[in-house]
Amino acid sequence: MLLGPIFNREFLTVPRAARHYVLRTAYLGSLWVIGLTAYQMIVGWTHSATLGETAHFGEVLFQLLTWLMLALFLFFSALSAASSVAREKDRRTFVLLLMTDLRNYEIVLGKILGSLLPILLLLATTIPLLMMLMLLGGVGLQQVIQAVLVAAAASVAAGSLGGLVALWRDRTFQSMALTVLLVVLYLCLARGVALLLGLVPALAGQPMLAWLDPFEAMHAVHDPLAAGFLPAYGFVAVMAGLSVLLNAWGVLRLRVWNPSGEPIQQRERPDEETEAKERADVAALAALSRRPARELMRVAAGGEATAITTESAPAAPTANGPAGPVENIPKTDRKTVHAAPGKTRMVGPNPILWREMATRAYGRRPLLVKTAYFVVLGLICYYALAPVWGGARFPFAAAYGLGPVTVLSLLLAAAQSATCITSERDVGALDLLLVTDLTPKEFIFGKLGGVLWNTKEYLIPPLVLAGVYAWLGLLAAPPANHPELAASMNVTALTCVLAGLLTLIAFVIVLGIHVALRNQNSGTAVVLTLGTVFFLSLGTLFCLALIVLSGRFEYQWLSFVGFLGAGIGGLWWVLNGTRPSGALTWASWFCPLAVFYAVMTVVVARPGSQESADPLTPFLVIVAAFGFTIAAMLVPLLSEFDVALGRTTGGGE
Repeated sequence: MLLGPIFNREFLTVPRAARHYVLRTAYLGSLWVIGLTAYQMIVGWTHSATLGETAHFGEVLFQLLTWLMLALFLFFSALSAASSVAREKDRRTFVLLLMTDLRNYEIVLGKILGSLLPILLLLATTIPLLMMLMLLGGVGLQQVIQAVLVAAAASVAAGSLGGLVALWRDRTFQSMALTVLLVVLYLCLARGVALLLGLVPALAGQPMLAWLDPFEAMHAVHDPLAAGFLPAYGFVAVMAGLSVLLNAWGVLRLRVWNPSGEPIQQRERPDEETEAKERADVAALAALSRRPARELMRVAAGGEATAITTESAPAAPTANGPAGPVENIPKTDRKTVHAAPGKTRMVGPNPILWREMATRAYGRRPLLVKTAYFVVLGLICYYALAPVWGGARFPFAAAYGLGPVTVLSLLLAAAQSATCITSERDVGALDLLLVTDLTPKEFIFGKLGGVLWNTKEYLIPPLVLAGVYAWLGLLAAPPANHPELAASMNVTALTCVLAGLLTLIAFVIVLGIHVALRNQNSGTAVVLTLGTVFFLSLGTLFCLALIVLSGRFEYQWLSFVGFLGAGIGGLWWVLNGTRPSGALTWASWFCPLAVFYAVMTVVVARPGSQESADPLTPFLVIVAAFGFTIAAMLVPLLSEFDVALGRTTGGGE
């Protein structure tokens, strides 16, 4: 085929994997539950549906399915392409691809389009379901065709963006974080660009925003009376051009960006005296070889600057005279043992934490990701807070800003926690760390501390934004006849929200490390971690939408039970995998039920009034459920590290 052997391999191997059929079944099953939910909401079970109700049901179900399809494919297409390329780089196999006679376009298009095959196959399985909705009425053939084209164009464009970012950056976390941030940034900037393009006389009157924003394009598909050139086809044309530009840029810059890394500094050829000193230092190191590795890595207090400095070291022969103690060798004479360029740096008490905080363990230019995050944060806060500062007051105003920022921060923290393990495994360093004398507590808490340190810029903004909403009086609504309670209720709500956010942050970080240590496949570990956070957020939003749209939730119990069952089963598989435990099984039950209870309590609140419910009870439920889950994941890692990793069966063996 024209796309080369990389794409051919993906084309032949993707349908053979068992997870491909499991994923397809779970996807179609979820769509069936959504259809059942929509039928309960529109028609119900108390009477036979009329033709009008059937047509209305088909229209609403078509909108629900296409919105969900677009959100899922847009998110996972970008991450799938980025992780496909980043995984090759972490395994050091991408350089091997560059050494072959493969052309640049075969490598770039083969990796990007090959990673999009599973997603495009899921899109293909959706087409028959959308066509069946035409039998109900309310949906036309043109709408089905346009919806599929919009989803496909958005998926290819997002995948091209993710692949380009992964080709540019050299670390998995930077690739995935920048991909997510750039997708969100594009969605935010599309409105401004559409406004500027609307000033061009030739484009006046055209739906420019629908040509640039996938969600606006899908909204135009739902409106069969859209005027002018059909927005869906305009969006497809724009996304096709954007995909061509992104892939062409990746093809042109492939061998400029890769292989990447720090420049290798060659050491000068030593003279005879220097070589003699090096031999003496090597002899001193050999005498210390029986000491624990951590003592050789740490720097003794009092100014000694090299790992070989010790008071108990035996004498070593020197080049100019008799043997003398190692500690008497001048510092300048011992620096040649340090083979890496630059001066020796002191290692902290915990080598894992020191590496996470003091080195470029996650790639160069970390400020690039942080700058992109703060740009996206500023745009989200502007769109969410501008109406509030203008005096507008509407229900759930805090959710419009706090929700997106929290989800984005949790996704970045999850990506960091998962890649801190997968990056070590892919280069073969994880096995080396596990055979040292580092204790499980040092390893686990070192990684946890490193994740918190590297993501502190992403974790603080949601907490600050919650304080802003509390200061504006939007976290809680007092009773209509007691407005003086607004301040105290907002303070209480802020306390519960902050503690709940901290609990969710801890859960996400521990989840990433837990999943990455239990799954040998790095790509699977990252996808499971990010997918858990994404579906947890998406499921919560979907339950909120069901309650708000229907006005009552007692008629949706069957749908809620279906979603709870899917959530419990999915979380059980993520937490347990092939090594289930009783505590993790209970945790997979507690978390979805706790989220469901919290959503019901907050949304239903005080029926018949705008008063907010007491936040203390849902807060305690969330903290108890997720706190138990955190403990269920941490305790095996700290007490039975080898058993948790599957390297031994434990017990009496």
